[in-house]
Amino acid sequence: MIDWLLLFSNAAQEIISPTTAAYALAALGLAIHFGFTGLLNFGQAGFMALGAYGYAIATLTFGFPVWGAILFGIAASIVFALILGVPTLRLRADYLAIVTIAAAEILRLLFTTNTFEPVTGSANGLQGYKGGFEDLNPIPDGVYGFGPWVYNEYDWWVRIFGWGLVALAALITWRLMKSPWGRVIKGIREDEDAVRALGKNVYFYKMQSLIIGGVFGSLAGMIFILPRAVVPSNYQTSLTFFIYAILLLGGAATVLGPILGSVIFWVLLSFFSGFIARAVEAGWLPFMSSVQAGQLRFILVGVAIMVIVIYRPQGILGNKKELAFVK
Repeated sequence: MIDWLLLFSNAAQEIISPTTAAYALAALGLAIHFGFTGLLNFGQAGFMALGAYGYAIATLTFGFPVWGAILFGIAASIVFALILGVPTLRLRADYLAIVTIAAAEILRLLFTTNTFEPVTGSANGLQGYKGGFEDLNPIPDGVYGFGPWVYNEYDWWVRIFGWGLVALAALITWRLMKSPWGRVIKGIREDEDAVRALGKNVYFYKMQSLIIGGVFGSLAGMIFILPRAVVPSNYQTSLTFFIYAILLLGGAATVLGPILGSVIFWVLLSFFSGFIARAVEAGWLPFMSSVQAGQLRFILVGVAIMVIVIYRPQGILGNKKELAFVK
């Protein structure tokens, strides 16, 4: 028999999990890139990898404190954005898409290669960098919570820090979009030639957008590694596609959409994963192995997202008038 209470309990834990927070923050960065500016960035996984590795390497190799490691990761993402943006932002949008997806894969392969194993850990990744972050934890030792949300002091500290960064990023994004700067990048999304005719430097606005969204991605990478080790296989191209699914699910040109999309995505993924695994154990799916069942969860989540996109193409919180590609 399937323990439905356990299934719903495990799914409910994803609502405030650090992974959900990391994906929400990365999707906010993509909202700035794609939803508001119209930049086709397919390399958000690369920004997340730079944030994760930048934080870990700065801590383990250079002995930086937490704030220094965070700034190191942010600086790495800014340099990466400049490298990507300088040769491509003057060209058509599809050039940025090609460059970003290739650059993210190049980064992942560089982190995996044995040449830099003393620094990056190669395929084994890095761990042992959480000490400084743990020392900042103001929560007394113990287990706290209620219902399915019961965690020790470190797990709560990671969640508070992660969702605090998401809230701060959402506030910054909201203020930016209400400012003259935000109105300019929305204009670039709709018709950059018209914005250029008004005397605005479209290239620099695009570069600023790429940098800001990339910084959000690098911070997301830092949140992502706080409960786990840094492993290069986590930053494959599929990671960016998941973030795009989250963005489109919640609403590409919205502030709260990426957050809601991340919560829904991970709750659905957790529920379907648990349900399918237990259905196979109970003999409900005799034609399917446990390996096949693990892949079926992505199919079911994909179908659920497709249904929402078909009937709500602008996303759950989106406005059709905001997006040129759904006109």
